[in-house]
Amino acid sequence: MKHLLFYTVSTILFLGCTAQSDQSFVKQKNDNTLLWEISGNGLKKPSFLFGTFHLLCKDDIHFSDQLKKAMKSVDEVYMELKLDDPSIMLSGMMYMNMKNGKTLESLYTPEEYKRLENYFSDTLKMPMLLFQKAKPYFLVALLYPRMMDCPSPSGVEEELMKIAKDDKKEIKGLETMQFQASVFDSIPYEWQAKELLKNIDSFSVYKNEFETMLNFYKKQQMDSLKTMVGKSEFGSDKYDDLLLNNRNKNWVNQLKEIMKNKSVFVAVGAGHLVGDAGLISLLKKAGYNVEPLENK
Repeated sequence: MKHLLFYTVSTILFLGCTAQSDQSFVKQKNDNTLLWEISGNGLKKPSFLFGTFHLLCKDDIHFSDQLKKAMKSVDEVYMELKLDDPSIMLSGMMYMNMKNGKTLESLYTPEEYKRLENYFSDTLKMPMLLFQKAKPYFLVALLYPRMMDCPSPSGVEEELMKIAKDDKKEIKGLETMQFQASVFDSIPYEWQAKELLKNIDSFSVYKNEFETMLNFYKKQQMDSLKTMVGKSEFGSDKYDDLLLNNRNKNWVNQLKEIMKNKSVFVAVGAGHLVGDAGLISLLKKAGYNVEPLENK
């Protein structure tokens, strides 16, 4: 479940005529921030990188004045997906099913499937019949709200989109829903099925770790997040290249071209920022200055 920080549907980001306004940003001495400035390497204007968490209690979502200023200064906003496109939800429904007629029941023993069926019916109050052909990893996301201590969780990206819309910024996506679905098709359904059942059978363990990860995120403790992403019991590093590292490389290649002509605010899951294969490190290796900004 560490993929709450980096996978799945998600993540973002001129007053072009107000060049006289203050465009300087307050740097931070340590790396404990979710907001980063990208400059140098021939860029005419800085771009920005922000780490999101795909599900938070709405009262926990706060944006600093400096973040709002950064978003206002850019030309466009980039998320993992173009989340303001209504067709994204429709295509998500289209691509959530497994290929080749696979069904959930075929991935489990009768006893395992009964446990899964009972959990969805009794705990989630959802009939298993609705999800017979769904990719198991997509169903893991249905467990997240039960880990929250609030009745109506919200996405950081959802709240960021409101600011972007107010600033009249175009929102674009680094990936398509079709691509994200193909990533999950590349991971054996049998393995996904085991992960789903493991999350259900050990729910209290995962809930405790989720709360720890959430606390690190709210405190912007990037080193702790990096350690947790690397060693978390959530998920497995077996498919980190597919779910994380390869996507990071692809995004950096896109950003190299995008940032040549435009200033952008990029908001993606915070797990994508950290580590040697994270966006901060990859952008630095590509020759950019990537500096932490105050984000209080």
